[in-house]
Amino acid sequence: MSCDALALLSPEYIRRISPYVPGKPIDELAREYGLAESDIVKLASNENPRGPSPKVRDAIASAAAGVTRYPDGNGFALKSALAERYGVSLDQIVLGNGSNDILELATQAFLRPGDHAVYAQHAFAVYPLATQARGATGIVVPARELAHDLAAMRAAITPRTRIVFVANPNNPTGTWLAGDELREFIASVPAEVLIVLDEAYNEYLEKARQANSAAWIADHPNLLVSRTFSKAYGLAGLRVGYGLAEASVADMLNRVRQPFNVNSVAQAAALCALGDTEYVEESARLNRAGLDQLMRGLAEMDVSYVPSHGNFLLVHIGDAAAINEQLLRRGVIVRPVANYGLPEHLRVTVGLATENQRFLDALRASLGR
Repeated sequence: MSCDALALLSPEYIRRISPYVPGKPIDELAREYGLAESDIVKLASNENPRGPSPKVRDAIASAAAGVTRYPDGNGFALKSALAERYGVSLDQIVLGNGSNDILELATQAFLRPGDHAVYAQHAFAVYPLATQARGATGIVVPARELAHDLAAMRAAITPRTRIVFVANPNNPTGTWLAGDELREFIASVPAEVLIVLDEAYNEYLEKARQANSAAWIADHPNLLVSRTFSKAYGLAGLRVGYGLAEASVADMLNRVRQPFNVNSVAQAAALCALGDTEYVEESARLNRAGLDQLMRGLAEMDVSYVPSHGNFLLVHIGDAAAINEQLLRRGVIVRPVANYGLPEHLRVTVGLATENQRFLDALRASLGR
């Protein structure tokens, strides 16, 4: 049997998937353009440029001595800390290989071929990918001023809807939904529809804007809150996230997850990072300063952007593909977002002050301003 014939054995809905394309790695750009890796700035993947705290680095080094053993498949220590932080029980927690894993597990546990999943236009690319991988149908609700239109999303729910995805703040637009508005929407969703509230960027919000979404689960057992250690905590390379849900929902996700989906080093790092609140708060403060730096610089060039509540900016640039190419040649990696239906925009991660300035200087040169 030929390779092409073997591929045809895969379900048609799998063959139609366009694989997720991550931000360009630094070493790849160095090879393609003959640049020195040390001269390249990557502002493409919404990582914390500070990385993990010194305490977490020590925890990683200590945990590395035990990698010959399988990790705790139940993640008891990390789950216990999360339970104490959010006032939930251990059986309400699901650990994931990044929060991306939590999103996948939700679709694996609750979607079947023919079911519907509802999500907003310009929302995280994994929602349609995970939906299609289950043979389900994605219902894309037009955005309102690049943000979630919750009223339209509620109207899009049908008897075939099994999951609704809501990102808050949203990637790649950086838009945010107030807690009262969001909770009103959650209360309006039928009890048989799972609401996946993706809060990957929650820690970057100002404290007054951080909703106590974990507490909502008691009143709304169809709510799954997804969080990650990849962003503000600086652990993107270790891939660890978690979901909080009513126990029966968490049980379904735990039934389909891989037994050792979060490795031992990641668990140790996340446990330490969860307790290092001062470092995370400082990362959030520096992120706000970085956003201000980028917004001022863009305004000076008369370049528009979407005000952001995350650690990135969505910048309206016109011929984004051409400008992105020029930025790459100048050693600056940002993220094209044409696959999000935004062909005239680029998404720029907030970096260190020197990295932000490097982007602004490269953009000015690319625009001839």
